[in-house]
Amino acid sequence: MGTGTRLILGVVNLLLYLRLCASAEHCPGEIMPPELEGPESGSVYISPNDVFFMSSVVHSFLSTVQPNPFPKDLFIQLLNSTDITSKTTITQVLRYELGFLVCVAIGILYILLMPLIGLCFACCRCCGNCGGYMYQKQTKSINCRRRCFYWITFLITIFILAGNVCMFLSNTYTHENMSTAPGEFNNSLKNLQSYVNTIPKQIDQVLNESFVIVDNVTYNIKEIGPLLGSDIQRGLEGVIIPALDSAAGMAQIHQNTSLLLYTLNATQKDLDLLDSNLTRVKNHINMTLHNPGCKQCAHLQSDLDRLSLGASINLSSLSTLQSAVDQANEIDLNAQIQKGKDFLENIPETVTNATTDSVQKVQQDLQTIKRQISGVTRDIPLDQLNEFSNTLSGVQEDTQKYTPTIDMAERIRWIIAIVLCCLILLVVVCNLLGLVFGPAGLAPRKDPTDRSSTANCGGLFLMTGVGFSFLFSWIFMIIVLILFVVGGNMYTLVCVPWKSQELFQLIDTPGVIPGFQLSQSLGLTTKLTISDVYNDCEINKSLWDTLHLEEIINLNDYLNVSKYTGNVQEALKSSNVTLPTIVLLDSKTQKQLRRFSATASSVNTSSIMQQEITLSATNLSYFADKLDSLANTQSGTVRTELKNEANDLRFIQDQFNSIIKPQLMVLHSEIEGFSQIVSHINGTVENLLEKLNSAQDFLNNNTTQTVKSKLIDFVDCQIGAFTTLAEWANQTITEQVGRCGPVAVTVNSVENLLCSQLVDSLNAFWFSLGWCMVFLIPSIIFSVKLAKFYRRMKYRDEFLNDIMMSPIPRVTLKPQ
Repeated sequence: MGTGTRLILGVVNLLLYLRLCASAEHCPGEIMPPELEGPESGSVYISPNDVFFMSSVVHSFLSTVQPNPFPKDLFIQLLNSTDITSKTTITQVLRYELGFLVCVAIGILYILLMPLIGLCFACCRCCGNCGGYMYQKQTKSINCRRRCFYWITFLITIFILAGNVCMFLSNTYTHENMSTAPGEFNNSLKNLQSYVNTIPKQIDQVLNESFVIVDNVTYNIKEIGPLLGSDIQRGLEGVIIPALDSAAGMAQIHQNTSLLLYTLNATQKDLDLLDSNLTRVKNHINMTLHNPGCKQCAHLQSDLDRLSLGASINLSSLSTLQSAVDQANEIDLNAQIQKGKDFLENIPETVTNATTDSVQKVQQDLQTIKRQISGVTRDIPLDQLNEFSNTLSGVQEDTQKYTPTIDMAERIRWIIAIVLCCLILLVVVCNLLGLVFGPAGLAPRKDPTDRSSTANCGGLFLMTGVGFSFLFSWIFMIIVLILFVVGGNMYTLVCVPWKSQELFQLIDTPGVIPGFQLSQSLGLTTKLTISDVYNDCEINKSLWDTLHLEEIINLNDYLNVSKYTGNVQEALKSSNVTLPTIVLLDSKTQKQLRRFSATASSVNTSSIMQQEITLSATNLSYFADKLDSLANTQSGTVRTELKNEANDLRFIQDQFNSIIKPQLMVLHSEIEGFSQIVSHINGTVENLLEKLNSAQDFLNNNTTQTVKSKLIDFVDCQIGAFTTLAEWANQTITEQVGRCGPVAVTVNSVENLLCSQLVDSLNAFWFSLGWCMVFLIPSIIFSVKLAKFYRRMKYRDEFLNDIMMSPIPRVTLKPQ
């Protein structure tokens, strides 16, 4: 998870916490603070402490040359002394630099003697001495001596070649470091500047998060009606809603019973109408059957007498129930249920009206808290951070400005170093060619005056290497001496004390840097040193702990919100939140409910259902068919009348089927439902009345306590938000804001850039060059001695079979 995502989630957690803070049920005890924004860190390359194997060797050599501890007191004396040329001061400096002075003396001796010896050697050889006399006496040990000189020269050349290779490698490493040094230095400064610029942002972030908390508490206080009212509603709903739901169920029973009675009455009216029509048709049929013209009609008279709709519904037993339902409808149970619901729904508005004055006062106190918290930034020295950031920007611009010049100088240095390396390589190549060509063309038994050109060429190569050595070695030693003094003292006086923090202690010493005193600059009473700051930053402590800001900033004074939250708590708790009294069901309503239940339970629903079943079996069509059969045996007017009367009966039957039967089906379903209800209606009513009485008792006895408890929980939750805010802000500012690990990283990267990359590579170069200079001396000696074994001699000397033959005295062989 990235930093931006963690920050968004943290803010969401805070908002959710404060949004739900109105209910103690959803009021968490701890805020999960968001992670602070960190500085944008660029890439910082930290090279190894050693440049291949050379650094440890050079460090060991310099430690031997300069075994003295860091001269802190001498530096202070030099900085505070008005006369640095005094004998005492110079003596102390020379005593400290004794090791370097000895090496410098040796180097100067080398610089003076090498050209002088080379000049003398050249003049001596021109005079025929120092091996310039082209005669070699043949002895028994000549071959052994030649081999001995050969291998010594070979080993010395290998040593010089090793030093030369180290010169090439250290020069390449130095070139790479110098090419990247400006960029790495700028990256280090950029990281430090990013850290400095992040500190105000982190402080603003803490303040903004604090403001979010204050604003959300302000919103909660402003919306205390809906929030606290909803909480009070939840406290009362558990008792009132079940009672109102039971009352609503009883109201539904009233309605269903009223609907049943209405259906019965409607069905009875339709039956009465059909029965009237049927009576009229029966009278007509009776007159037709008694018509003298009707033949054999008397046998239908008995069937006509039995002709009816089957039965009617006897509603006399339901008159008492109808009366009870009418009286129940008069009390309007639904209206009383709605009154209870309105009581609950109006609680938020009641709370709002009761806390209007308190809310206005509390909002003023909350704005005071907000201004108090914002005052933290006044005492934090952010202006000094801005000035330091501007200084870093200026240094970066200067570095970029001079980078081309540095690159050009480094290019020239690299070319000069390559030339030096190549000149040393030239001596090595001459020696190696001499060591190759000399043995290749040498015939040990052959007369020295008859040596081959190959062997002679090998000897000349060796002497050429000697000549180059005499010619350039003293110049190389001057370079070694200069780089040794500069690089060696940089290592012993800067890098070593920097690593051991003795350099920081020197800077902390009063008077070393005029006007610089870290504790006084920050206004601290505690002694604060750069070493302390560096060590704290090494473990990534906060800026508050590192700089001991508690001595100049009284954070508790800004974050002590209890003096304001007390007013908030008192104002809210003193609010007179009083709910109106309410009677859910009065005694008259309860009496009517009991009368209704008693009446409904006494209704004989089985008798009504039996009447409905009998009525449903009504069939007039069978008698209409008999009339049709009888009409077929008649003629004239009687025939027509019988046919018409049969059709009238079928029409009545159709009316019964289309109107009465659907009503009877509905009525059957309603009666079945009613019969199920009346079987336990007494228990239902008693259960309802028990719930209502329990709810009424709760309202009468516990409403005030519930309101007071919810109000206290709400207020305590808001106050808890401020307490948590103060703790979080205090902890964040003192433990997280400005963690100065990037400062230590920047210091370490600059130290690594200067010492591990530049100074060590520079020291490795002069050490490699000095190594070569040391081995040039034995190289000259043994190359001169070995060359005579390969060069062609001008004068002969014989040594055959252990008998020396010298026909001419040696003194006569010398040139005149």
